[in-house]
Amino acid sequence: MSGTLLRLHAVGAALALATLSLAACGDDLDQVKLTMAAGSPGGVYHALGTALADAWTRDPGIPRPQVATTAGSVDNLDRLRANQAQVGFSAADAAERKQQGDGGHKLYALARMHDDYLQLIVRDDVPATRLADLKGLRVSVGARDSGVWLIAQRLLTAADMSPSDLKVQYMDLRTSTTAMLDGQLDAFFWSGGVPTDAVTNLATTLKLRMLDLSDVLPKLRQTYPVYGSATLPASAYEQIGGGPVVTLVVRNFLLVNDTMSEEVAEALVRGLFQAQPALVAASPVARSIEVRSAIETTPIELHPGAMRYYRDVKV
Repeated sequence: MSGTLLRLHAVGAALALATLSLAACGDDLDQVKLTMAAGSPGGVYHALGTALADAWTRDPGIPRPQVATTAGSVDNLDRLRANQAQVGFSAADAAERKQQGDGGHKLYALARMHDDYLQLIVRDDVPATRLADLKGLRVSVGARDSGVWLIAQRLLTAADMSPSDLKVQYMDLRTSTTAMLDGQLDAFFWSGGVPTDAVTNLATTLKLRMLDLSDVLPKLRQTYPVYGSATLPASAYEQIGGGPVVTLVVRNFLLVNDTMSEEVAEALVRGLFQAQPALVAASPVARSIEVRSAIETTPIELHPGAMRYYRDVKV
């Protein structure tokens, strides 16, 4: 047998084992093996994913999932569709677009999690008060396979701009904050919970501001109703100067693919809510994770196993 065929058989066997493990009945949860697509270190996804992986070893008692570092929502979704991950986080806008694509495994939601806020962070000495003022400046628009990059593209279009108007850098959150600190970046886009630790930490050593997006949001939301808007008070980041800012809001989901059995999905959702104190300790955004709002996962369908849990607790 050729080397190529051997590799294909190996991949097929691995996928079959993953599917078999996910189809385990409730008595076989100790045999379930999961990989969780969890974004970049320093981000909220990664913090919540790490805490959740630890918590699931206690309830429902599965082997600790592998927490995979990824570029963000789009990368997470690609891994779920390819069954390279069986659990992952995504923003609603990226999930909506990916679910409409052809090929791969179907996506299901376990729960609505926290909401993300678009944070357009600039150095305080940058003379910019709105998105259009960043023309010609060094700006990170997120990693290429991230939900941040998806939002950045759409915001630039709403502002009648394109990436070519910027000195674009494609950096994840950690790389963006390092480049900003080193004087190699003027601004960066970030979509995450508030506060995000990496942004808070940067603000302790470098004076920062957050730009108001009220001039571009009406046009953006007319095209993409999946987004909301909110006013972040100055107290959202005590270390960042300036007053309140209007910015974009997008919901976040905890997703799985269609290889997961109802029994496993139900057990994971139950474990999610049992773990909320640990999740809050990992990131304050977890305070907003609540059973009644968790079912609000449109446009992604809830997994039948998740539905069993919500019916059981009479949501």
